[in-house]
Amino acid sequence: MSKIVKLPKRIRLMLFRNAIHVPRIFFRLMNYATNETVSEEKKYELMREIGVRGCKSGNVTVHGYGFDLLPQQSGYIMFPNHQGLFDVVGLISLNTVPFSVVIKKEAYDIFCLRQMVQTMGGLFMDRDDPRQGLQIINEMAKQVKDGRNFLIFPEGTRSKNGNKLGEFKSGSFKAATKAKCPIVPIAIIDSFLPFDNTLTEQVDVQIHVLPPIPYEEYQGMKTVEIANMVKERIEKVIAQNEHNFNEQYR
Repeated sequence: MSKIVKLPKRIRLMLFRNAIHVPRIFFRLMNYATNETVSEEKKYELMREIGVRGCKSGNVTVHGYGFDLLPQQSGYIMFPNHQGLFDVVGLISLNTVPFSVVIKKEAYDIFCLRQMVQTMGGLFMDRDDPRQGLQIINEMAKQVKDGRNFLIFPEGTRSKNGNKLGEFKSGSFKAATKAKCPIVPIAIIDSFLPFDNTLTEQVDVQIHVLPPIPYEEYQGMKTVEIANMVKERIEKVIAQNEHNFNEQYR
């Protein structure tokens, strides 16, 4: 059974300002979520519309850096730090290339969020079931080898400490080692602000795409070492840029 959750004030503002578009987007989302005849590009086009409209109507400006560094050939995995629900929205609003997500299975029970993940071709991982988790990692690796792009949060859950990172789980990098694909570290800054407070004033979110790490660079490393390397690179970028905006909210 789907679970209805109380929406943050800014999401309610987004819905209100897009009231004329909501019915059309809703029915397309419900259709696309389980319709395998709709192309990945068309599905992602809908998700981008949701992301772009949401940012504009919700008074959120997303500043993107380094998106030109994304591999030109599909078949890579993005590893961003995780601050909240807005992370994926912000990335979708800036990234024109389709990608899928791996998200905790609890999201499956949240109405609309489940359909969004399904529309992106996402996978739901049970963090309490190692066997199911390994199956998801293997499936992601297979799809990446076939040329799809994925995003997985190596922290497993949002940090809840603003721009401070939680522990990066080494298991999340197994898919990359299996697929022998580029690893794309992504530093997300202030993405907790849009939905984690009761304000609806203008806020700024930063998304920094770091130089991809080719398989040849991490080949032979343990996944724990890869996790630490990616975390350190993301932390460095956050430390250099976290005070660029939003001082009034700190």
